[in-house]
Amino acid sequence: MKKKLIFMMINMNVGGTEKALLNMIEAIPKEQFDITILMLEKYGGFLNSIPQEVHIEYLEGYKEMKEVLNNPPQRTALGLLRQGRVVRAINIMFLHLICKLIKNRKFFFNYVLKNHSLINDQFDAAVAYAGPMEFISFFVLHKIKAKKKIQWVHFDVTKIGFNPQYESASYKKFDQICVVSNEGRNKLIQLIPELKDKTEVFSNIVSSELIHRLADEGPGFKDNFNGLRILTVGRLTSEKGHDLAIRVMSKLVQNGYKVKWYCVGEGSSRKRYEELVKEYSIQDNFIFLGSDPNPYPYMKQCDIYVQPSRHEGFCITLAEARCLKKPIVTTNFTGAKEQIRDGETGLIVGVDENELYEGIVKLINDNELCDRFNRNLGMIKINHQMESDKLYKLLSV
Repeated sequence: MKKKLIFMMINMNVGGTEKALLNMIEAIPKEQFDITILMLEKYGGFLNSIPQEVHIEYLEGYKEMKEVLNNPPQRTALGLLRQGRVVRAINIMFLHLICKLIKNRKFFFNYVLKNHSLINDQFDAAVAYAGPMEFISFFVLHKIKAKKKIQWVHFDVTKIGFNPQYESASYKKFDQICVVSNEGRNKLIQLIPELKDKTEVFSNIVSSELIHRLADEGPGFKDNFNGLRILTVGRLTSEKGHDLAIRVMSKLVQNGYKVKWYCVGEGSSRKRYEELVKEYSIQDNFIFLGSDPNPYPYMKQCDIYVQPSRHEGFCITLAEARCLKKPIVTTNFTGAKEQIRDGETGLIVGVDENELYEGIVKLINDNELCDRFNRNLGMIKINHQMESDKLYKLLSV
């Protein structure tokens, strides 16, 4: 009889967490596991990438819950008062104050989910995969029946407003906590030492074979530029550091380098970044390609891959660029040193535009160094069987 798994996500937007889940599902033996993905929203460029044999469900009523969860309580209460819903407005404010005092949002989440019954299916393992996210953690703990419950942590908890007092109480209830890098695990344990014995590292799974196959399936760059192409893949948000990249690109142009910098990805900061590009007058040199579920043709064809992130948990796009043996410059975010050996398989620099600039210029001017990185990356072998065995052990009860 197949074991039943359920993974809870926000949506299937084109992003690292979502790609990591798809890669994990690909590695799970389907003849032994029956898989469900429960999402808060029916949204995302990766929706069509979910294998057909995977069951997809959406949290009923989340659209209404989302406003209450995300809006300031004062605004929510005021809106309810205008609708004449005085009791609900008072309850919202009262619960907000209580949660603030006890530093735990469980009463607020209970109230929001009071009309949502327990999911009846009995799962062998339930995974709060889009983590850390308080609401998903709460839902997996209190609204899903499962023999084993797992919390996944994809980000540097010291950089994302993670509140150890809020999270400590719920994380202790999980059977297992998986963090995507050793450095990320250490930072979590420093904040909540009691989690040490149940927290382990589970790096994001990356299929080199799949990446190489997909890299040959798209056209990639469509312009006729014959200079050097720099590429960055990631959401257009502050933590990904595209503003640093824009300033570095401006400096490269000023100093006469024949380069273009391309960005694959979408995000809330796009308009601000486009304005910054205009401010530096580099519209012809810094190109926004938009979101693409298959960025690998661009990765394969670029000359240098740059990851300018301010913070990450693992950075799956960096791992993918490694698979394609690209000359890499990356900032020193959490987990970077677990993927790149500075000076041997890439360059690791500070989160600083001057250091980024110097790293890129070093690769532009040193073809022998780029070739050495290529050779060294080609010598790295990933033991997929070991990854599969570890995953099977984790998800089995």
